[in-house]
Order: sequence, then structure tokens, then C-alpha cells
Amino acid sequence: MTPRNEAATALGTITTDIPARMDRLPWSRWHWMIVVGLGTVWILDGLEVTIVGNLSDALKGETGLGLTSADIGLAGAVYIAGSCLGALVFGQLTDRFGRKRLFILTLVVYLTGTVLTAFSMNPLYYFAMRFVTGLGIGGEYAAVNSAIDELIPARYRGRIDITINGSYWLGAAGGALLTIPLLNPELVPAWVGWRLCFALGAVLGLAVLFVRRHVPESPRWLFIHGRQDDSERIVSAVERRVGDEEGVSLAEPETTITVRQRHTVSLVRVARTVFADYPRRTVLCLALFIGQAFLYNAFFFTFGDTLQTFLGVGQTGAYIALFAVSNFLGALALGPLFDKVGRVRMISGTYIVSGVLLAVAGVMIGGLTAWTLTLFGMVIFFIASAGASSAYLTASEVFPLETRALCIAFFYAIGTAVGGITGPLLFGRLIESASAEQDITGIAVGYYIGAALMIAGGVVAMFLGVGAERRSLEDVATPLSAQDVDDGRGG
Repeated sequence: MTPRNEAATALGTITTDIPARMDRLPWSRWHWMIVVGLGTVWILDGLEVTIVGNLSDALKGETGLGLTSADIGLAGAVYIAGSCLGALVFGQLTDRFGRKRLFILTLVVYLTGTVLTAFSMNPLYYFAMRFVTGLGIGGEYAAVNSAIDELIPARYRGRIDITINGSYWLGAAGGALLTIPLLNPELVPAWVGWRLCFALGAVLGLAVLFVRRHVPESPRWLFIHGRQDDSERIVSAVERRVGDEEGVSLAEPETTITVRQRHTVSLVRVARTVFADYPRRTVLCLALFIGQAFLYNAFFFTFGDTLQTFLGVGQTGAYIALFAVSNFLGALALGPLFDKVGRVRMISGTYIVSGVLLAVAGVMIGGLTAWTLTLFGMVIFFIASAGASSAYLTASEVFPLETRALCIAFFYAIGTAVGGITGPLLFGRLIESASAEQDITGIAVGYYIGAALMIAGGVVAMFLGVGAERRSLEDVATPLSAQDVDDGRGG
């Protein structure tokens, strides 16, 4: 698998103003196309996770697959395990072969997995297809996050990244509402309804694939990899389009960067970058990812099961839809503050406040009803949603361009493996154990662990956070190719 013209591309040391030209663009319809084409991956993920959470009763019944509460938790863990592996494999390929090739490929993998899940005939097959679907979603996180940050102007990067990551909850709300009619046996036969939930998720994926074909390769990736002519062509076309759409004359770029072009970066160099060059940023990203992954995957994967097992809820769709809408509104409302107030204050604040509120919910859970538990969740995750999204924002902007996708993948995989796999497994076991005595307080320990991890992440951000607001990516983390020039290895 060789990128187009790579073998014939002559590498050298060049000086370019491409990053400055991208960052000085005004917001335009072209940027909205990028948001729609790339940002909808989180809607797909939210749709997937919510559908599975709402299908717990259907998958347990005779018309389902005969799963137990522990199996529901296991299915969530298998999906996350696939996401972790997909992020690592496709993350490395994204840095090697380009953002566009991989965000097309990973979407195809997702579509394949989710369609085949609809044809599950036994638990083992179901787990396998959840794993394949997770592979695609994990790869999407690495390919899409890196592309978004490299295409969005610096002064908008924080709010756009936070809001796009928060759009996960639009998918969650849609998935929750979708299950209400599809799981109504008076409207759809029980054995068909839950299968349609998975199959219809692919319809949105196909629409995204159509839009995504028009999203260009990252110009930053292109000029680093010896394709400066392609990079210049894309940026010039964007400048003309934006100028015509907005009726403005673009100012001359103020800065340039000199880089030594390369085709690849070795894994040894990536490891040295992460652990030796930026150890403080590595600790920061691990703390943020572990905290948010445990919190969300533990609480949300099993929220529907908790409502049904302990609080007498039949259809959970309305509860989860309200919870999801609150999450999206939180990211939408708080996102601009990450550019205005600053990364460090907002990240530490959202993590610590949401962690404290979750601990309070754990103390009070024995006296909560289905509606008051949902209300608690809405308040907590209105704040936590922006914090969780900031983990992805942080990993995507504080490491050099040549390692960006793999770094996102690494922290997503490690953080999610620690928090996202153990969370659903732990909560699944807690629910099963507590249900034997019909005592909901038995799951409070999971809330306390999630609270502690979120508060710890906030404290780490207070001391190790990076003030990346309104700064170019190249200023936040100098590309390795530019470092090579500074070290005298250019030419």
C-alpha cells in the first residue's frame, strides 16, 4: 500500500506558509462542510452505544439472544476493546498514508460491522460483530480528530472540537428515540425490532460517506510528506472559495515554517516524542482519558439496565434521550469558553465539578427515582460532556503533526482500555450482584470510582495543562520535521 506518487516524490527541505494561511481563514460554509463530513462520526458512535444500552431487555428475552446483565456489560467491553485496537492500528496508518484515505476506510469498517450485527444469531456472533464495529469507530477517532484540527482555524479549534465531540450525544438521543417505536411489539415484531435498530444505524453512515468524499486531505499532512504542490492546490482552492463566499479579501499570512519532508516516522521516534520529549503532556492525556472513559462507559453503557433492573422502567428511550440532550447542550454551551477562558481553567473545572457531583449522586442513589436519577445525570454530564470532549482536543493539539493520529490513538486506547473496558464490566457485575438483593446502593461504588478518577484528572490538568487556546498547532507543538531543520539535519 503506497500513497499516490510517493515513490516518485522528491523529499527536501521547504519553507511554507500553509499553516498560517489555513489559520487566518474566516469561518465559512466550507468549514461547515468539514464539520458535517467529519464530525458525524461521533453521532454514529453515540447511536451505536445508545442502541445497545436500550436493547438490554430485548437482547435478554426469548426473541433476542438470551444475554444476561453481565453479557450486556461484556458486549460493551468487547466494543471498547475493538475501538482500542482499531485506534492503534488505524492511527498509525493515518499518520503514514494520510487522513482522508483512513477516514474513508474506517467508516467502511464501521458500516460493515453494524450491518452484520443486525444478523446476529447467537451471543458469540454478536460479540464478534460488536468488536468489528468498534474497530471502525476507534479508527475514526484517530483519523477524524487529526484531520479536523488540521483544517479548522486556530481561533475556532477549541469550540469546534468540543462541540463536534459532544455531537456524540445527538446520536445518543436519536438512538434512544429510535428504539421506542422499534422495540414496541405492537408496531414491530420483537425479533425484528432490535435488528432494525442496528441496520438503520448504517443508513446515517452511508450518508456521511457521501459527504465525506468531498473533504480534502489535510494540507499540513501533504507538505510534510513531500506533496507540497497538492497542498498548495488545495489551500489556494479553499482561499478562493472562502473569499467568494464571504466576500472578503484575505490578509497576507504572517508566518512561515521550514520543514524537512519525510514519508514516515518510526515507532521509536514516536515513543521518544511521547515519553521523552513531552512526558508532562503524556501524563496529562492519560489522566484525562482514563477519567472520562471510566465515567462515561461505566455510567452510560449500563444506565438503561440500571433503570430497568432497580427502578421499574420498561422503555428507557425517553430517559436516555433527555440525558443525551443535556450532554450535547453542555458541550455546545461550554465549548466557546475553552477558547475564551482558556484550556487549563475549563478542563480542570469541568472535571472536578462533575466528579464532585457524581460522588454526591452515589451517596444519594438509594433515595432516587428513575426521574431524579436521570435529572442528576443531566446536571452532572452537562458539565462532564465538555470535559470529556476536551480530552480528545488535548491529545490532538499538544503533540507534533507527524505523530498526531497515533498519539490520539495511543491515549484513547490506553485510557479507554483502563476506564472503558473495566467500567462496563464492573458495573455489569455490580448490577447483577445488587439485583439479587434488589438494592440499588450496591452500584454506588462504581460512582465513587468514576468521581475519584474525574477529580484526579482535573487536578492533573491544573498543574500540567497546556494553554493552547488560539495558538497554531505548530506553535503548540513544533513538527518533528521542523525540529530536524533546527538540529541541522535539513537539506
